[in-house]
Amino acid sequence: MLWVPGIPYGTGAVFESACVVGAGRVGKAVAARLSERISTRAAGRDLDCGDVHLVVLCVPDGEISDVAERIPPGPWIAHTSGSASVAALTGHEQRFSLHPLQTFVLDRGPEQLDGAWAAISGETPEALAAGRALAGLLGLEPFELADDSRALYHAAAMMASTFVVTLHDVAAGWMRAMGAPPEALTPLTARTVENGFQHTGPLVRGDTRTIERDTLAVSQLPDHPAALFMTLVEAEGRLLKGGFE
Repeated sequence: MLWVPGIPYGTGAVFESACVVGAGRVGKAVAARLSERISTRAAGRDLDCGDVHLVVLCVPDGEISDVAERIPPGPWIAHTSGSASVAALTGHEQRFSLHPLQTFVLDRGPEQLDGAWAAISGETPEALAAGRALAGLLGLEPFELADDSRALYHAAAMMASTFVVTLHDVAAGWMRAMGAPPEALTPLTARTVENGFQHTGPLVRGDTRTIERDTLAVSQLPDHPAALFMTLVEAEGRLLKGGFE
């Protein structure tokens, strides 16, 4: 089935060509995956996308509106930001957003998209259909995200990724402080994910004495990390009691 401009035909919509603007971590992976499946070109600073069906902006949030305004209206246009509104695509009616809910690095390829989900947002049923079509091309599992829910969504993503790295770095510092190898923590973290994030540890066992001892040890380290530790202890306690639902 051929793609018809402005009529995505639900989940059966097909984009036959695309232009990816931005060659950073996300842009590189998105362009590589699209090029496996449809005619795809990359645009540089001149933003010369040619005659394509879809333009995907993989640029910093603060640049989305400026770049969008410089793209001639006509094709569908999307951005890949998790926090920016669809309205940031200034000057375009056929617009949507698709945020791959994944973390990316430059030295890997399109396989980074495999198995990931994608938040899609659009102002019309046609825009949402276009978002699902792009998700299909990228091999992502789409779900709809309302624009007014973006802040909480982005906070959840930070908790699941950014702050996991923060916690790892803090824990690694504690390992170094006692002369233990930080890399010994990696299999523990990996297995926690493999086990489906099941709660384990002294709080599950009701072992408050161990928690008190650990808190005392942490409080004696520089930079006062005990506050972070206790905040997480309290959060874990609430979760085990059915809180944060």
